[in-house]
Amino acid sequence: MSSVKVAVRVRPFNSREISRESKCIIDMSGSTTAITNPKVPPGTSDSIKRFNFDYSYWSHNQPSDREFSTQSMVYTDIGEEMLQHSFDGYNVCIFAYGQTGAGKSYTMMGKQESEGQEGIIPMLCKDLFRRIKETASSELQYAVEVSYMEIYCERVRDLLNPKNKGNLKVREHPALGPYVEDLSKLAVTSYEDIHDLIDEGNKARTVAATNMNETSSRSHAVFTIFFTQRRHDKMTDLDSEKVSKISLVDLAGSERADSTGAKGTRLKEGANINKSLTTLGKVISALAEIVSIQIHICRHINSSEQ
Repeated sequence: MSSVKVAVRVRPFNSREISRESKCIIDMSGSTTAITNPKVPPGTSDSIKRFNFDYSYWSHNQPSDREFSTQSMVYTDIGEEMLQHSFDGYNVCIFAYGQTGAGKSYTMMGKQESEGQEGIIPMLCKDLFRRIKETASSELQYAVEVSYMEIYCERVRDLLNPKNKGNLKVREHPALGPYVEDLSKLAVTSYEDIHDLIDEGNKARTVAATNMNETSSRSHAVFTIFFTQRRHDKMTDLDSEKVSKISLVDLAGSERADSTGAKGTRLKEGANINKSLTTLGKVISALAEIVSIQIHICRHINSSEQ
């Protein structure tokens, strides 16, 4: 099993694209995504580029399309597996990355008030408490805490305590790693508690209209679930504790200033967004390089043993 999985999703045209009579240049078959370059003559070697991902979700047409990937299908493939890993005691992370207006917030958060359109975050939270209810006993107890923050123009804001307008500091713990100082961490006992907190946090999140997206997220939002499992062994009368962290991230969209019509504050926001996404890309590339080196070393050791 790979420790990192990548899924790509194509959304329907929005009203702006429909009015321009845009043409879809993306095609999906299984886990393969093909992109047609309209500037290259058809039939040439460079006219179509194909990429393989762990999942390719075709959500371009209407739900009546037999190949249409729904919100629940995306969660079943991605969210359920991550939730199982958290029950196994691992830290997990799901983040949505892409251009502004690509549908990241819809995939991660969805429309909570519309049945069947909930995103990964509310569906995972609902599934979490369903499993807790089914498995909790006198020997196994659970505790759930959540935090919700946004990173806006390189400043960290607490979305569950929006009255705190200060810039929260990011610290490094010698054992637990990076953390945000003074970030609210609230205990929850049901999905309804989480639903209310998510709704409260979303209202405090920074959004603005651009030419590319009427409700563009101008910040990176990180919703974190701290999940603790406490087990009591009757044989030894000892208690054990297993803690995992589930990070669910809705990144702000990358953008070009000429496409979004960004000026003034919007332009400054876009510059900070692109800067942080570029840094994230460098981190991912460095991690991928480390993994490839480790694989090469393992293969070399195996060949030496033979």
